[in-house]
Amino acid sequence: MNAPPVDAYPYEDTHDLRQGADLHPALLGLLPFVGLWRGRGQGGFPADEDYNFAQEIRISHDGRPFLRFESRSWLLDDESKPAGEWVVESGFWRPVLVDGRAGDEMEATFITPDGTAELYLGKTIGPTRLEMEADAVAYTPSGLHVTGGHRLFGIVEGALLYAHGMAVDGSELRDHMSARLLRIGG
Repeated sequence: MNAPPVDAYPYEDTHDLRQGADLHPALLGLLPFVGLWRGRGQGGFPADEDYNFAQEIRISHDGRPFLRFESRSWLLDDESKPAGEWVVESGFWRPVLVDGRAGDEMEATFITPDGTAELYLGKTIGPTRLEMEADAVAYTPSGLHVTGGHRLFGIVEGALLYAHGMAVDGSELRDHMSARLLRIGG
């Protein structure tokens, strides 16, 4: 209790490649995804009705061989005005290293505050596409009983596009959320 105050965190995550630590060489294949992205999307399953949302995704690094993934979204009303907070996710993307070098195989984690944690395996397909399938999913007793997932990320004409499918309580994989986000930083 009598310990002196701690200085500010001495390491910086950055979505801006012009500042902070150098990008780890293993992440060069994921370079197009690093940045701060904002835009709009549409969602549905497992909600009762389809909905529109706005979203911000930050994909950043701190010089180590992984990317940090942070997403926050908010619902939009019929006039495209904010109508309430929505999904928040945090996670990490990590290329699989073989003999110290990154190939096209990927591992990723995603966790939400409503009680789900997902482990994804996938691969980069060319320089601007990443496709992942849930390998393991855990949820708290009161959390959404997610039992499967598929995520596709791509850079198309400078925008980050993604589609997220999910299965709940053993259902078939269904469209959950998709969006088009523009780079606003990085």
